[in-house]
Amino acid sequence: MKKIYFNINICAACRSCEIACAVEHSQSKLLHEAIREKKPPVQRVRVGSAEGRPLALQCRHCPDAPCIDACKSGAMHKSETGATQINRERCVGCWMCVMVCPFGVIAIDREQKVALKCDLCVDSEKRACVDGCPTGAIFYGELEEFKEFAKGKSTPG
Repeated sequence: MKKIYFNINICAACRSCEIACAVEHSQSKLLHEAIREKKPPVQRVRVGSAEGRPLALQCRHCPDAPCIDACKSGAMHKSETGATQINRERCVGCWMCVMVCPFGVIAIDREQKVALKCDLCVDSEKRACVDGCPTGAIFYGELEEFKEFAKGKSTPG
């Protein structure tokens, strides 16, 4: 299954991935308009840190996703491609998925009372965080492709 992978060695902690994700999930899909939207867009990726180094955090689409097992409404499910997805119409806002996520990457849309997480930009052919990363620290593809890609990139630039 294709996933989003992250190379900690070349992340500049610029948060461009967060902005790109928020804009992709906005109504307008344009930065200058997304900022002014009545309901600000929420990114599904965020930059944190581990041992003092930047780390992009988003859903890992776990093979045995605990969020799916914990979801009492069946809103969390695996797509045909193996991605962990949320059916927003079925989400009842119990937040069990938020509590059991081992990576802490499921957010809460308090206004609509639904869970939010990386959806791999399902409505687009591109992955916003990947395209928005100026250093190439975020990669979308198969694990073996990422390993090959990461071999040639160990430092920024």
